Amino acid sequence: MKKLYLLAVLFAAPLSVFAQARPMPQATNDESGFVSIFDGKTLDGWQGDLNYWRVEDGCLVGEITPTNLIKVNSFIVWQGVAPRNFELRAEYRISDNGNSGINYRSEMATNYGPWAMRGYQADIDGRNEYTGQNYEEKGRTFLARRGQITRIIPDQAPEIIGSLGTRGELLSLIKTNDWNDYHVIVSGNVMTHILNGRVMSVVIDEDPTGRKLDGLIGVQVHVGPPMKIEFRNFRLKKLED
Repeated sequence: MKKLYLLAVLFAAPLSVFAQARPMPQATNDESGFVSIFDGKTLDGWQGDLNYWRVEDGCLVGEITPTNLIKVNSFIVWQGVAPRNFELRAEYRISDNGNSGINYRSEMATNYGPWAMRGYQADIDGRNEYTGQNYEEKGRTFLARRGQITRIIPDQAPEIIGSLGTRGELLSLIKTNDWNDYHVIVSGNVMTHILNGRVMSVVIDEDPTGRKLDGLIGVQVHVGPPMKIEFRNFRLKKLED
């Protein structure tokens, strides 16, 4: 998205919405400052249920087969300490019936299962109904659908304060059965999801009790039919606090 268009969308909303928000991040191809968090050869630095996760052909692979279906969404979790403010980038490829996501600023939800997580999720699914949205796993659920800029305040549904494009326009940018580049920018209370260079959703979280300002990073295999998700080129960049 061109910078001027995005700024025009944002400032069409009430200025009070952005009183505590940081400047809106922009999509960029600048790789300076990024550090790899997956070596493409081993699961060093990651922990999860190895019945569902493995390394194959340089990729972090999550797979559910007809003989190992799950009853609770299961994550493999990066064991490093994520900075409060950061950029996270990875490429993914998902099967048609797949359902997955990249969790961040999350915590373990062991009351659901040993590898369950609760927190913000950059959503992914093979049918691209939800891909690009911000969904809070085991929490407040849908925070921003694809194409929405939302403001979150306590005890209310997300307030839609801007649009990032039509559903059809954004859907056309997501590749099926091919590699997509996911770019997540987290700064203060603003979370931006970017796919293949296009901003897909923005959340401004002004719920002081519901939001999280730090936490874990993990990726998901989802309850449902057999599926496969592949990730590669996972890298993380620290932003200023």
